[in-house]
Amino acid sequence: MIRPIVKDIFFLQQKAEPAAKSDLSVGQDLQDTLLANRDNCLGMAANMIGVNKRIIIVSVDFSNLVMYNPVITAKAQPYQTEESCLSLTGSRPAKRYRHITVDFFDSHWQRQSLSFKELPAQIIQHEMDHLEGRLI
Repeated sequence: MIRPIVKDIFFLQQKAEPAAKSDLSVGQDLQDTLLANRDNCLGMAANMIGVNKRIIIVSVDFSNLVMYNPVITAKAQPYQTEESCLSLTGSRPAKRYRHITVDFFDSHWQRQSLSFKELPAQIIQHEMDHLEGRLI
């Protein structure tokens, strides 16, 4: 289901609750909503569609990857950049890392550990900031 994008700063600044296997349907809502916003967006966190759970989606290569309870386990090569967000107006500076490794549960609730670099790594870090209630 395509959901509206939340712009309520108070809601977005709340730390997300851990996701459970019963939250797998949120991944489909994130897929649908990201697809509907694909011209302006490369990733989303569940709180951006009104669900305060630790779930994100990112565009990686030619597919979208949903991550449940993602945790960055390694990061390297910090840099400064500018980012924008569907939930906010304008762009803001952000510190990111060029290389990261993320542990998460996939859509089959299997534990995964993947490494990302450059733009996919940046998108993941942005969305994971949402899970912590941090806005750029």
